[in-house]
Amino acid sequence: MPRILRPEVLGVVIALLTTACSTSVPPGAPPREAVGVLPADARALRYGSSVPEVFNSPAMGEKVRNLFGKDWSPAPESGALQYSAASYFPPNSSLRLLRIEGRDYIAIMGCVPEACATHPGLVLIQLDGNELWARLDEGGYSRYYGHGPAMTDALVSPAFIDSACRAVERVDRA
Repeated sequence: MPRILRPEVLGVVIALLTTACSTSVPPGAPPREAVGVLPADARALRYGSSVPEVFNSPAMGEKVRNLFGKDWSPAPESGALQYSAASYFPPNSSLRLLRIEGRDYIAIMGCVPEACATHPGLVLIQLDGNELWARLDEGGYSRYYGHGPAMTDALVSPAFIDSACRAVERVDRA
């Protein structure tokens, strides 16, 4: 003889099914923003037209070095990067403009020339220059960096930076 579900159990099952499977955006709520690569314009060249110009500009030079701290220059100490952070961004690294969560960033994507497949890097500079984010990959391990007023007592968001990396990589492959 088959068992019939009790009304309270049936009610819980129906409630779970109707709420747990919902993935649509509620009416009136803004849709989730994806990372978008914007058409190139003068904003992407705000601090220079090449990576050396950006990294040596009066507005960005010290900020970039502070972003990476001791990882900027090669160091033989334990726990240091195999390559210096500076070596991840040769002069031919790409400069792009990205929009992430409604804010525009200059994205610099590069890699260590002798290990490009396993050692890519990304620097994100908010257009006003107040926030910098970065990711350096070391053959399967990623290091994340953040610098600026918003970084005080804040964790660097790997998901934020990873989404920017994927967007730039898609454009570079196209």
